[in-house]
Amino acid sequence: MPPEQTAPTFDLQSHSTHSDGSLAPAEVVARAAAAGVELLALSDHDTVAGVPEALEAANAHGIALTPAVELSSVHGDHEDLHILGYALDHTDARLLATLEDFRADRSRRILAMADRLRELGFALDDAPLRRPAPGRPHLADALLAHPANAERLRAEGIGGRDELFPAYLVPGAPGYVGRTRPTVPDAIAVIHAAGGLAVWAHPYWDVDEAGATLAEFAGHGIDGVEAFYVTHTAEQTRHLHGWAREHGLITTGSTDFHGPENERFNRFRGFSLYGLEPDLGPLR
Repeated sequence: MPPEQTAPTFDLQSHSTHSDGSLAPAEVVARAAAAGVELLALSDHDTVAGVPEALEAANAHGIALTPAVELSSVHGDHEDLHILGYALDHTDARLLATLEDFRADRSRRILAMADRLRELGFALDDAPLRRPAPGRPHLADALLAHPANAERLRAEGIGGRDELFPAYLVPGAPGYVGRTRPTVPDAIAVIHAAGGLAVWAHPYWDVDEAGATLAEFAGHGIDGVEAFYVTHTAEQTRHLHGWAREHGLITTGSTDFHGPENERFNRFRGFSLYGLEPDLGPLR
C-alpha cells in the first residue's frame, strides 16, 4: 500500500451513482472529508449532474471541490482513453447538450454489447442497465448477477469484473462494441469551451509508452496529465512527472474512488507522490 501524500491533500477523480460509482455525490464527499481530503473532484463519466449536490456537501464539510467530468474518448487504435475536465462551468448550456449527446451514444453502445453477450449465450439482469449513463461496469454486473450464468462463469474461471473484462468486454473481445466519438481533440475542445482544464487520466491504463502520446495530446492543447495514480509505479510516475514539467503541463493525481465495495478503487488518498512535487496549476 503506497504511503499517503503530504499536504496539499487532494484526490482529483471520484465517481458517484450518476455514473459508475456506488454512493450518492454527498456521500462521496463525506467519505473524502473523513479521509482528510482537502481538494476533491467529482468526475462522473459524461455527466456533471452530481456536481451541485457535491458542491453543497463540500461546503458543509469545509473542503474544496472542483466541478469535473471524465470524457471517454477515441484516439487511433485506442477506443477508450479518458480525458478529465476540471474547473469547468457545470451549468454551461453547450456543455450540458454535448454531454447529453455523449451519454446517448454511450447507452447505444452498452445496449449493443448487451445484445452481443446474449447472442453468446449469457443471461443478463436488466436492472443495472436502466440508469441514466450505463457503462461497461454496469454491464458486467448485469451478467455476473444473473444466476443462470453461474455455472458457465465458474467453468471459465470468471469470478468478477477483473476476469470478465478481458474475456468479453475489451477491444478485440467477443462482447465488445467500439465507440466512435468523441476524439481526444474533441474532448479537449469541449472542456476548454466550458472554461475548464483538460487532463489525461491514468495514461498507463491504455498505453505502454505514454510520452509520445502525451506529446501528441499537448499538440491538441491538453493542459495536464494524471501523473499520480493508484496503479502507477514509481517509474511510471516519475516519467510522466518529468515530461509534464519539461513541457509546462500540470500534474494531478487520484485514487479514482468508485465506492467502498469496489474491488480496487475503494478509498481515498491511496496514491503516492514518490517524493515528487505535484503542480496543480489553477486547481491549487
